[in-house]
Amino acid sequence: MSSSTTDVPNIPEPIAIFKLAGRYLLYDVDTITCLRAKHNVMGVLTGQLPQAPQQNVFSGIPLELMPEEARLLCEKGVGYVVDDVKAHKQGFLDRGLSEEERKVFRETLRRQGQAAACRVEEKAMDKKKAALSKAGGNVGDWNDLPEDMLRPTSRASGKKGKKKGRSGTTTPPESIGGDPLDAAGSNINEHAANGDLDESESLFAQPSQVNTPPRRVPPAAQSTGPPLPTFHVTPTTSYPPLTAATPPPRSSTGSPSTPALELNDLGDPLDASVSELPEVPPSYPLFKHMHSRGYFQAPGIRFGCQYMAYPGDPLRFHSHFLCNGMDWDQEFDLLDLVGGGRLGTGVKKGYLIGGVEKKDGLDSTDEAESNGEGVRTFCVEWGGM
Repeated sequence: MSSSTTDVPNIPEPIAIFKLAGRYLLYDVDTITCLRAKHNVMGVLTGQLPQAPQQNVFSGIPLELMPEEARLLCEKGVGYVVDDVKAHKQGFLDRGLSEEERKVFRETLRRQGQAAACRVEEKAMDKKKAALSKAGGNVGDWNDLPEDMLRPTSRASGKKGKKKGRSGTTTPPESIGGDPLDAAGSNINEHAANGDLDESESLFAQPSQVNTPPRRVPPAAQSTGPPLPTFHVTPTTSYPPLTAATPPPRSSTGSPSTPALELNDLGDPLDASVSELPEVPPSYPLFKHMHSRGYFQAPGIRFGCQYMAYPGDPLRFHSHFLCNGMDWDQEFDLLDLVGGGRLGTGVKKGYLIGGVEKKDGLDSTDEAESNGEGVRTFCVEWGGM
């Protein structure tokens, strides 16, 4: 049922699950990939994409976990919950950063901003060169003037050809050193002295333009300009400069789902950022029971249920069941059962309800509920539709 793990990154366990405003978040892409491939936990992406901020079809990190998913990972020893607010207060205020650490962190952000500004500038220059090459052939350094723009126009050359045919003499556009700029300037000066240029052509033969040929800008002068702006980078992670909270040790005698936190003299945890196990709804035993059978589970708000159960990765499979967890003696309306059964059949899924079974009139123990043991499920499908 699980997906292939050939290209799954190797993430050291347990991983930190950050609790913020009652939500359980993950910020690392490799961690998200590992949990999905190895532990059948996928969560819901809630972050906005910087490249397309005005849409809500595709989302990015952070990934939000359901309380049931966070609790399951903690009980399996794969993760532990860190109170994000307390971790930041403890890291920045209680422990504090030295001046050297602050300086190194600011310098790192400044270099990231300069690198981002250089990449943006390079992309802009590439777009300019691509547009110029598409419009007029290959362009090397687009600040240099092409040589054909410095030569006489075709109109002037045509008239000179006529006069040259009458006189029978020709003046080759050559000069000492073979510089075409000097050749063009000497040619224009010669015709201007003989009175061969008309009024329109004399506009190009002003003394300031003829005697002083255009001077090309050297490459060294082109490169010296105002410094590139530095983008202000907002850090996407606090580690570094903060150090990750130490995972709590597990009790060797008690249940593996109970963390043995180290306490101080006042009875408070030594690491205040490490939280207890997440609180879960009464449907958690059904969630854990389905997970132990290899199902991927996602929130079922779209179909009016608690969970949607997939037999494999949702990128490859459709969901098979609409799941609702109940207590064994819980009363429910028959209309809910009819509505859920008809809805599930209409969307080609089964409507599944389940809970921890009571036997011989004894109440189910908390350990059985937390471990997902003794759960019975019933699937409802509507016939004749």
